Amino acid sequence: MKKILLLGGSAQQVVAIETAKRLGYYTVLCDFLPDNPGQYHADRFYLESTTDKETILRIAKEEQIDGILAYASDPAAPTAAYVSDKLNLPGNPYDSVEILCNKDRFRKFLSENGFNAPRSGGYRTKEEVLADLDRYSLPVIMKPVDSSGSKGATVLHSPDNAEEAAEFAFSFSRSHRVIVEEYLEKKHPYLIGGDVFVIGGKIVQWGLLNCHRDPEVNPLVPVGKSYPLKLEDKDVQHVREVLQKMVDKLNIRTGALNVELIVDKNDRVWPIDIGPRSGGNMIPDLLGYIFGVDIPELCVKAAMGDSVDMKVSEGIPYYATHNLHTAENGIFEGIDFDEILEKKIIKKCIYKEKGDPVEYFDNAAKALGIIFMKFDTEKEMNELLDHIKEHITVQVSPVKQ
Repeated sequence: MKKILLLGGSAQQVVAIETAKRLGYYTVLCDFLPDNPGQYHADRFYLESTTDKETILRIAKEEQIDGILAYASDPAAPTAAYVSDKLNLPGNPYDSVEILCNKDRFRKFLSENGFNAPRSGGYRTKEEVLADLDRYSLPVIMKPVDSSGSKGATVLHSPDNAEEAAEFAFSFSRSHRVIVEEYLEKKHPYLIGGDVFVIGGKIVQWGLLNCHRDPEVNPLVPVGKSYPLKLEDKDVQHVREVLQKMVDKLNIRTGALNVELIVDKNDRVWPIDIGPRSGGNMIPDLLGYIFGVDIPELCVKAAMGDSVDMKVSEGIPYYATHNLHTAENGIFEGIDFDEILEKKIIKKCIYKEKGDPVEYFDNAAKALGIIFMKFDTEKEMNELLDHIKEHITVQVSPVKQ
């Protein structure tokens, strides 16, 4: 029986373990959290950090694996690429994956290869950040170079808050490095987000979505996705050309890429983040509804070097997700959806139970859950999503002193 090594056993990664087992593979799982749910689904479990490259390589050799997958995980993606390089397994070049997982290296790659990139700089100390801030035009974004889900990110409008923003960014960086970059103005209502899938060096699945934000809570943290993409045809074509050119330059051969881009008022495409893995917030599930594809199965097969048979379609319109969240700290009491929204919900995933502590939504990890919706018309979808907070009541009680 062929073996696959999976890096990460969180609730959102269990689907990859279950998919691998369904496809007939022996599953080996590594995760550093002793309470991860994935260990109860895998055939064998190691309590090890997925970012410890040498330890994971040792386990891969001992288990004589045939493939390795970091499903929906930024921190583990370089480890998977490192092991696949060392053992000549299916995967993408280690250096390319490292570039995509480090925002300062990614900005340098963009600039050196003819892509649009905002003025930016990488820093190792708070003092370096503050000393260099004068060379930027505010507003700027300050964030860790190696985090995802907008963890540690701040839009800085005034130098008065620079020290606090720098400390916040450094607190989320595993490598203790942050990046400062000038803020970009987009011409369309939403950022372009979603996942694409690469087979044989070519992007064959274009899961491009509108990426929604909640400016009243945090303008940087995604609060949902919707389809179809609200872009002019010429802009869509330009975005596709930029992404394929990037795949070519980095020699990406296989697997999912999570993407985030902006088209500015001069029709220029600006890549913001490209992650060498499937997106979080259950993007693969949403794409499954829209395109009728099984993204976890595609990812597992690609990691194992098996042939991938994909039927490309234009997609079924008017699907959306919304990440349930709160603007206050406290104790979770429940969530109510009004009748109008309830009729449009096709799936609910609530992460919290009554009595659980909840926090202000300043990064994707603090979501309370996610809902999937299907609408009849674009107008109906736009009107409800633009006012979705009026249809949801999140009940949070104060923490007892």
